[in-house]
Amino acid sequence: MDGTLVDSEKVWSVALNEQAEHLGGRLSPAARSAMVGTSMAESMTILHNDLGRPELDVNASIRWLEDRMKALFAAGLPWQPGARELLDELDAADIPMALVTATRRHLVDLALLSIGAHYFDAVVAGDEVGNVKPHPEPYQTAARLLGVADPRHCVAIEDSPTGVTSARAAGCAVLAVPSENPLSDVDGVTVVDSLASVDLAFLRKLVS
Repeated sequence: MDGTLVDSEKVWSVALNEQAEHLGGRLSPAARSAMVGTSMAESMTILHNDLGRPELDVNASIRWLEDRMKALFAAGLPWQPGARELLDELDAADIPMALVTATRRHLVDLALLSIGAHYFDAVVAGDEVGNVKPHPEPYQTAARLLGVADPRHCVAIEDSPTGVTSARAAGCAVLAVPSENPLSDVDGVTVVDSLASVDLAFLRKLVS
């Protein structure tokens, strides 16, 4: 979701920079980059360590960040190039789709007011699995919810190294669209600059 369908990683950066200032410090670019695609708990641990304050309460920081993100998400989220057009094409062709994200469910539901919940037959949020990305469980769960016995018949579209690792480990064909962090061509991963160059025929070739 974040960085793949909507350009919300920049929104997260706004909130995280504000949070760092609230805690009396400044978030480093390296720490921000390390947070992309991770769980809230892991992101807050990275933040605390980056600020030199590992004693801070992770759950309290999660609550602060989520309250700020609710306000930012409610203002609407800008689409990534080609994302909405691709969803429209897949929806029209009755291709089953699942949203797989490290973001927690209540924020996902808010984001879906902008994106459109009707596109997705299943949603796997970060607080709904025992193991988050880069573990394969999120994508294995999504495939099961879509009724797909073999994840190799699924294409996962990802923007982060953490997400790519999760999808590859689950056995999915992976289409990588770099957002905040660079991604390189590796076995089982196809990299494109933008979803504007991707259509249903392109995706079919990845699982043929």
